[in-house]
Amino acid sequence: MDELDADPAVAERRDEADPIAGFAERFHVPDEQIYMDGNSLGPLSDDAERTLDRVVDEWRERGIEGWTEGEQPWFHYGEHLGDRLAPLVGAREDEVVVANSTTVNVHTLVGTFLDAADGDAVIVNELDFPTDHYAIRAQLRQCDLDPDEKLVVVESRDGRTIAAEDVVAAMDERDDAGVVFMPSVLYRSGQLLDVERITRAAHDRGLLAGFDLAHSVGVVPHDLSAVGVDFATWCSYKYLNAGPGAIAGLYVNERHFGETPALAGWWGHEKETQFDLNMTYTPADSAGAWQTGTVPMLSAAPLEGSLDVIHDAGIDAVREKSLELTDYLIELVDDELAAYGYGVGTPREHDRRGGHVALEHDDAERISLALRDRGVVVDYRPPNVVRVCPSPLYTSFRDVYDAAAHCRDVVETGEYEAYDAGDDVT
Repeated sequence: MDELDADPAVAERRDEADPIAGFAERFHVPDEQIYMDGNSLGPLSDDAERTLDRVVDEWRERGIEGWTEGEQPWFHYGEHLGDRLAPLVGAREDEVVVANSTTVNVHTLVGTFLDAADGDAVIVNELDFPTDHYAIRAQLRQCDLDPDEKLVVVESRDGRTIAAEDVVAAMDERDDAGVVFMPSVLYRSGQLLDVERITRAAHDRGLLAGFDLAHSVGVVPHDLSAVGVDFATWCSYKYLNAGPGAIAGLYVNERHFGETPALAGWWGHEKETQFDLNMTYTPADSAGAWQTGTVPMLSAAPLEGSLDVIHDAGIDAVREKSLELTDYLIELVDDELAAYGYGVGTPREHDRRGGHVALEHDDAERISLALRDRGVVVDYRPPNVVRVCPSPLYTSFRDVYDAAAHCRDVVETGEYEAYDAGDDVT
C-alpha cells in the first residue's frame, strides 16, 4: 500500500493526543484487519467476555439459583441493564429495559401505540431499514387495516437523506395519522435526523413519536425523556459491541406506563406477582412491561461488560472522537479519493451526521469485495455505497488514513475489476 499525498504523521499526532485511544486495548479486532464495520457488528471486548464468562460460570455452579443468587440476579437482569443504558439515551431508569430483538420491539411498540393513538396511519420514510416496514405493515394487518393505504412513506429528495420538513408535511397532509416512526440515523447514508423537531411537530399535531436508534445508540448521545419521545428501540450489537444477535433494548416514556403491550408475555408481568402465575396479565409499571419471553441470559450478559467500556470512556467523549474521525475521513475523500470516482453521501454538518460515512462510487460493490480481501472490513449497501465506520472506541486516525489509502489503491490499480458484482458483502 502506497501512502497518500496527505501526511500520515498528522494522523499519528492525533492518535497521540486522543484521550480515549487506550480503550482499543480492551478490544479484540481480528489480526491484520482494519475494522471499519462496527455499525454492523462491533468486535469483542475483554469486558463483554468477562461478563459472559461470569454468567456461564453462574449457570455451571448455581444452576437455577442464578435467577435469584447471581452477582446480578437473572430475574431482574433486563431491568438492571436498562438502568445502565438509560444515561446513554437520556431517560429515567424505569423507562428503559433490554428485551427481545429490535424487530420484535418494533412489532410490540408500534402495535401498542397504534392502538393508543388517535389516528390509524403510521408515517415512515422510504430510506428506512426494511425490517421496520415489514413489522409495521404486519401490525397494520393485525388491525384489519390496509398497509398500502395506512403506511405513509415520506420520499427522499436526493436518494440519501430525509428532510424533516417533509416528515412534518406528511403529518399535515394525513388527518388519519396517529404515529410517526423514524430512524435516528439512516442506515445507508448515515444522516442523523432531528429527533427533537420531529417529536415536537408530532405532539403539536396530536401524534405519537417513536424512533429506531439502531445506528446511533452508543455513539450519539440522546435525550429522549427531555425531548418527550414516546417510544424507541435499538439493537446492541453495533456501537454497543454486545455481540452477534445480542439482546435489544427499548424505551417507553413514563406517561405511557400502564398501556397493555401489543405482544404481551409473562416476562413483562409485574415482578411482585409474576410467579403467582395468574391467567390475568398485570403489566409492570415501567418499560419492563414490553418484555415478552424470559431474558436470554447468554445474549444479554456481554452487554453488561460492553457498557462498562462506554461508561468508562464517556458517551460525550465517544461522540467527539466519532465526529473527528469522520471529519478526517471526509477530508481524505475530498482531497485524495475524489479523483478516483469517490464521493461522500453523508451530511457534513455535525448535527446531521451519525457515526459512519457513506462512500459513494459507481463500482461500490466490487470495491467492497476488494477491500475485504485486503483486510479492510467495510460493507456495501445498494446501489452505490461503501459504508465506512471508524468506531471511536477501537479505531485510530491512522486506521482511517490507511483505509483511505486502500480505497485509492484498489481503484488506481484496477484491482476491483477482478471481482464480480453479486458476490457476498454483508
